[in-house]
Amino acid sequence: MHSPLSLQKRPRYIAIAGNIGAGKTTLTTRLGKHFSWDVHYESTDNNPYLSDFYEDMQRWSFNLQIFFLNSRYQQILEILKGSRTVVQDRTIYEDAYIFAPNLHDMGLMSSRDFYNYMDLFKTMSSQIQAPDLLIYLKASIPTLVNHIHKRGRDYEGNMSLDYLKRLNDRYEAWIANYQEGKLLVINIDEVDFEKNSEDLGKIIDQVTGELHGLFDQQA
Repeated sequence: MHSPLSLQKRPRYIAIAGNIGAGKTTLTTRLGKHFSWDVHYESTDNNPYLSDFYEDMQRWSFNLQIFFLNSRYQQILEILKGSRTVVQDRTIYEDAYIFAPNLHDMGLMSSRDFYNYMDLFKTMSSQIQAPDLLIYLKASIPTLVNHIHKRGRDYEGNMSLDYLKRLNDRYEAWIANYQEGKLLVINIDEVDFEKNSEDLGKIIDQVTGELHGLFDQQA
């Protein structure tokens, strides 16, 4: 049974943000199925730099970030050209405001590469628009580590706790100042939407409420 949103004006672009291991892909899949939205996943399986990056971050950081930036830019252009609602796993803003500056601050991306990257992001971001609704999955480090261990990706085994914590701190700062559009924050420490249907139902209700509120503002 579809949500009442299926009978009304549809949003165009929903995005799910969150640190590594927060559950973005799982929630993207669940929401896409429930609302009959198209789904755009993060390019990890076909990313030619990801495993190399975790082995040698300094050598491959710029290559990795350029790949993600281009991939998400292409996704957004496709979303904005289409007529269907799309839910996206991770945003282009996370690349530019969290991952790239974190690598630069850690000395894992040179200033030359970082400023080149940011100039490219500014050009790209001037040609796109922010999501109609951004869903941020807020999670503590223990929860993230638990999720990462459960999924058992070999290349994530080299990730340090310090790296994960730095990313989390940047996520919190970014979300605290997010003003590009509608925002829904979900505390992943308190829910298990993968295994608990009631938790998933509550999140679906929250998303529905936010989107109805969005339409009311536009009316």
